[in-house]
Amino acid sequence: MIPRLGNLMVEAGILTPQQRDQILWVQREHPRPFGAIAEELFGVKPIDVERAWADQLIDIADRVDPAIMVADHDCITLIDRRQAWQFGVLPLSRTDAELRLCTCPTMLVKAVRFAGWRLPGCCSFELAQPDRLAIALQRHYPMHGLDESAFAARPRQGGASQTA
Repeated sequence: MIPRLGNLMVEAGILTPQQRDQILWVQREHPRPFGAIAEELFGVKPIDVERAWADQLIDIADRVDPAIMVADHDCITLIDRRQAWQFGVLPLSRTDAELRLCTCPTMLVKAVRFAGWRLPGCCSFELAQPDRLAIALQRHYPMHGLDESAFAARPRQGGASQTA
């Protein structure tokens, strides 16, 4: 079962159960995204909505090992090595409907943002362990001195740490 965004936000301390329920009531009357209503009604920061959404996706995304996969060369050429490492993303394959990408949980929000403004069409994401993603990125986008530490969780603004 897919965890509900509102429940994830309550568990993270972003919303109270009463605020979640109020958002759900507003959503029934005026269908809009849960996160947008949370931002509007309770001043929830967009980064907190994105993090909750990422946590939701982390629970349901397929897991892969990009270090042993063969990535499509045409997809690899869609981004350069700086982008691959900065956003922790590896293009794997493309169909008529979508571009399949790999990232790791700590880079998911950045990877989704990057794909939204930089890559054409619809994208789907699969998750890998950071060390396995780093091995694959070194094979396709070599950059001296970079490894899985490039994907380490960084402190979030406001003092909370980012975990996945």
